[in-house]
Amino acid sequence: MTDFTLQDLEALVAERAAAPVETSYTAKLLAGGPGKAAKKLGEEAVEAAIAAVEGDRAGLVSEAADVLYHLLVVLKAGGVGLDEVMAELARRTAQSGLAEKAARRHT
Repeated sequence: MTDFTLQDLEALVAERAAAPVETSYTAKLLAGGPGKAAKKLGEEAVEAAIAAVEGDRAGLVSEAADVLYHLLVVLKAGGVGLDEVMAELARRTAQSGLAEKAARRHT
């Protein structure tokens, strides 16, 4: 088990976002605008889903890591902090998933 957290990853994304585009994949993604990072997130999500369906455990672990990284890059591009997402998750998990989904239909 590792002590590496999503907050650590968010800090790393922020650090690499400030690096020169020539030396940082993160900076290069962000320089392409939100669409470039979002497209990459979508690609990685599809690859994770395929690995899950195929029962490819190692592939799923790898692709899930890619999804989390690219999600944090998309959040950075959108000016959304991980703390905001976590607060939303906390709000949603205060009730059952079915009740939460029903409540969203009315907003």
